[in-house]
Amino acid sequence: MKRILVLCTGNSCRSQIAHGYLNYYANGTAEIYSAGVETHGVNPKAISIMAEDGIDISHHTSNNVDEYTDIDFDFVITVCDNAKERCPFFPSKAKKLHQNFSDPAKSTGTDDEVMEEFRKVRNQIKEYSKSFFTTNFND
Repeated sequence: MKRILVLCTGNSCRSQIAHGYLNYYANGTAEIYSAGVETHGVNPKAISIMAEDGIDISHHTSNNVDEYTDIDFDFVITVCDNAKERCPFFPSKAKKLHQNFSDPAKSTGTDDEVMEEFRKVRNQIKEYSKSFFTTNFND
């Protein structure tokens, strides 16, 4: 079984959303992990917008990348430029992929505007995750 690590800055939004979708699209064919170069806790808005799409990430935890150095990953996906810059080397044979998504936790405006930004980023990550499996698990 393949192992995939999704890496972000604080493991609170983007990597958690990607973790949820990758797990959904893997459908038992891969083990999905997510981590941050820091830990900020799972953002309640990320949990909420994923629930809107039928995916429960409320049980996820915010983990530091150092917790996973002993796991031999097949893929390491960075979902923000900061994580890519701060963690340029990951000790494994993993194929490294990068896609920068804006941080919805930094969005400003009314509650509705902030939630719309979360939905926008969620939908971008959903499409990326689906494409990832189409491209890399098409055996």
